[in-house]
Amino acid sequence: MKPKTLGLIHTSATLIPVFQQLCKEYLPGVNTFNIVDDSIVRNIRERGSLTPEISKRVADYVASAEDSGADYIMVTCSSIGAAVEAAAQHTKVPVLRVDQPMADIAVQTGKRIGVIATLQTTLGPTSDLVQRRAALAGKEIKLTSKVVDGAFEALMAGDATTHDILVAAALRDLSKNVDVILLAQASMARVVDTLGDEDKIVPIIASPPTSIKYLASIL
Repeated sequence: MKPKTLGLIHTSATLIPVFQQLCKEYLPGVNTFNIVDDSIVRNIRERGSLTPEISKRVADYVASAEDSGADYIMVTCSSIGAAVEAAAQHTKVPVLRVDQPMADIAVQTGKRIGVIATLQTTLGPTSDLVQRRAALAGKEIKLTSKVVDGAFEALMAGDATTHDILVAAALRDLSKNVDVILLAQASMARVVDTLGDEDKIVPIIASPPTSIKYLASIL
């Protein structure tokens, strides 16, 4: 049987090795390829929202991935979730937004759900998705959304240490008031590993491993 092919669309080249490692671990029999445009998130920040022009670019990348032979496509950036869902309506192969599997797990895990991000443009789309997935599952939830001020700017300035300290403090604070926490950005996942067991009082879910494990269950 011909092996399946997964097309991954990224808005940061730094995510390629993260997903390569996860695919190697959980999807050993699946071929993968990557498409990257690291100007998308910058453009969203400059323009203040996901504009029709940016959405068209996302749709073009999804179409390109399908044309390149992908049997399944995943877009690894939460900020462009709405554009991904729109693009999915025009493809013959399934298209997944990276944060959908973790949103579903959160809805199954508890009623009080926390979403944390370092960018407002990412927080909104993931929070909206969680609410829609909860409605689809017929579950009532209480959503708490939090932006970690200054963390993204620190990371962009090359100060990963300050970014990690700010995110860790926000995770400790948020975990006191929720049943589960979702990381709206994959770049925050490494911070969880720096937390002590006493700080991990609720599940903290990151999209990269959750999405790849989900794909492993269906591919």
